[in-house]
Amino acid sequence: MDRGSERDTPRGRGDSAAGRIPLAVVVVDSEGLVSHWSSGAGRLFGVGRDDAVGHPAADLLPVSGALPDDARGDAMPDAYEEYDGAGPDLEASLGGHSAFATAGRARLTPPGPAPGDERLDVLWWAYPLVGPGTSRLLVLAADATRLRDERGYDDETAERIAPGFARHTELPASEELERHLPEILPNMGPGLSGRIVSQVLELGYPVLEFSQFDRVPVTPYWGVPRRAGRTPAVPLVPQQRAAAPVIPSGAEQDLEYAAVRERLEFLNEVSSRIGSSLDLSETIREVTSAAVPRFADFAGTHLRAAVLAGEGFSDGPPDASTVMFRVWVEHNDEPGRWDDTVPVGEAFAFPEHTPFYKCMVTGEPVVVPRVTGELSDRIAGEFEKRDLRPLIGGRSLLIVPLKARNVVLGFMVLMRRPDRPQFDDMDRTTGAELAARAGLVLDNARMYTYQENVADTLQDSMLPQVSPRMAGCDVATRYLPGTRLGRIGGDWFDTIKLPGSRTALVVGDVMGHGLNSAAMMGQLRTAVQTMAAMETPPARLLRQLDDLARRLGDNYLATCLYAVYDPIRGELQLANAGHIPPVLVRAEDGSSELLDLPTGAPIGVGGVPFEAVRVKVAPGDRLVLCTDGLVEVRGSDIGEGLAALCESAAHPAASMDVACDTIIRALNTRGGRKDDVALLMARLNGIPDEHVAEWLLDADPGEVARARRLVRDRLLEWGLPGAVETAELLVSEVVTNAVRHAGGDRVALRVVRTDALLFEVTDDEPALPAMLAAGPLDESGRGLRVVSRLAREWGASATGHRKTVWFEQAVGSSR
Repeated sequence: MDRGSERDTPRGRGDSAAGRIPLAVVVVDSEGLVSHWSSGAGRLFGVGRDDAVGHPAADLLPVSGALPDDARGDAMPDAYEEYDGAGPDLEASLGGHSAFATAGRARLTPPGPAPGDERLDVLWWAYPLVGPGTSRLLVLAADATRLRDERGYDDETAERIAPGFARHTELPASEELERHLPEILPNMGPGLSGRIVSQVLELGYPVLEFSQFDRVPVTPYWGVPRRAGRTPAVPLVPQQRAAAPVIPSGAEQDLEYAAVRERLEFLNEVSSRIGSSLDLSETIREVTSAAVPRFADFAGTHLRAAVLAGEGFSDGPPDASTVMFRVWVEHNDEPGRWDDTVPVGEAFAFPEHTPFYKCMVTGEPVVVPRVTGELSDRIAGEFEKRDLRPLIGGRSLLIVPLKARNVVLGFMVLMRRPDRPQFDDMDRTTGAELAARAGLVLDNARMYTYQENVADTLQDSMLPQVSPRMAGCDVATRYLPGTRLGRIGGDWFDTIKLPGSRTALVVGDVMGHGLNSAAMMGQLRTAVQTMAAMETPPARLLRQLDDLARRLGDNYLATCLYAVYDPIRGELQLANAGHIPPVLVRAEDGSSELLDLPTGAPIGVGGVPFEAVRVKVAPGDRLVLCTDGLVEVRGSDIGEGLAALCESAAHPAASMDVACDTIIRALNTRGGRKDDVALLMARLNGIPDEHVAEWLLDADPGEVARARRLVRDRLLEWGLPGAVETAELLVSEVVTNAVRHAGGDRVALRVVRTDALLFEVTDDEPALPAMLAAGPLDESGRGLRVVSRLAREWGASATGHRKTVWFEQAVGSSR
């Protein structure tokens, strides 16, 4: 490098040139990987930020010898040819534990050049970094070819330009480095920026050397317009170093254009970062974090309660009574500085005299260039027991509305520290654009949350509220929505109380997914409940359900498993319509088995008979019914899922809920599940013989008194004297009706004790009784009204040529 004593004077220009050149700024971590990459670096080296960050710096930068030990290589990238250097020896300067800065020049092949194109002349400065964190090298680079072309130097003069270092105390505007680093390097906070710049200033300010005696400071072109009152750039002409710096004509327009470009790049980067998820909470975090630290030092997002709940809300602006929730805060101050004073989750309404109220009511951004002491006092006065003044005083404030479809969803509070430029009109426009994009993303997340809530509500409303205790059995259920969009499907389960202390256990699965499947599921479930209450046998019930599905439409297809448990007989009666078989776990030895049932065809196919199977069970046996979403995974054999179901169902458990959870954990972890899942488990406890009493009565009015006596004696034997009086009255009314209207010679009376008392009276007249409106002078017609008033539940059913009237009475109750 030629460092002659003569001064080098630029040729081809009569006026002074601005002492600023575009800089590429790069930070390299301790592993030799790029951690920060400015837009200027992308333009100079032809590599975008996404393709640079996280990649080896040795493959991207022509800084031979300046990289950490583990990142250095003997050969430079093919695109670079080192031919000049300044500072200490390149190989020793930063290779070990040296604390020296390094500078040099290199030839760079432009990205995608045509054959014969001139190679670029790159000047670079490398600074070793120490201290906390992983940052270990700062690299500044500039295009000497552009310097030569724009400043008018000829080839001979340009060859004598070299990068060098000078004490920062000798040069003006050294604070520009620290001020602008966070603006050009995304995700760099002021802490790291301050540490880096302090070391740069200690090791030597970057300069261009034109001779042994003349050094011109590198005042970088950061792409930010110069504002009134700020120190302009130092001219590049050595003779004018001590004179007042000037800015060439037209430079302000160039800077303004570059500032707009930088903000567009910022907004483009923000747009690519936010909206990656439809989860409302994640979207809120993305939106808030996008502004810090590049645009602001503090960002706080406030949303209306209806937005957080995923609900709709009326059009029109909010007012002083509108409650806003602070949903997220992001800042680059010291940890804990804001957390206690402005906690996330706080809800309050903003008074009319605050700038926050003005923003949310007008729907326009509000700029406060500097928060004065008077405004700081007014804002802080709205927060009890917390003093905001030390945090907001002297800062620049920008409040931007978050809107979608002309409705204000909330607003974002942005602040800059006093050492950063105040928010101006350009920042106001940038903030408004940021808020517009954020508002749209938030509204999409809100609408998705709303649709999810609607789907969940619809699904919950269609699934039954199953009682955990039925006559002679305990029941536990689980439902898992599918992972498909919409979270709603056609899987269902149900338990239905039947006469004779019996219980119907149902599991079904409508083919398809979404609202149509859910609507069809609701229709089929209602039909099953109706037919079950009429004591329709399992095979006939599926036959009638199949006929109904074909009448409703060609697309109605579903599988269904219907089982009736008789706890007195210890028997299951099951019929299957194309559903996966149930699992029966035997209490005696803990073994489990898939019940061998006639498969049948799905509901809606038509023309296929259904068969019922009877299975004897013992007290304590467990029946497990589920839909295929639990055992079937795309790409796997369903037999593997059924085997896993049998194994997990047989696992000992302390309770029914624990047993269900064991099955879900064992099978739901299998990858690839997208369908919804319905699981129903019933422990078949049975009813002991000593808790059942049956008698046959003659169809004679004199048998009514005998029925009362038999019931009284049995209840006293069971130790239930409190239930005797009401039981005698109700049995008397029901047996009287049976004797009076019976078509045969016999009337059957049965009493069953479970958690309640069940009374059943059966006769040979199939016609169901009807409740009559008896007048004051009528001698009959009041029996069923008395039963309806005093019994906990009552009903009637017909089977063949017989009918049964039943009622329940709470144990120990006088009613």
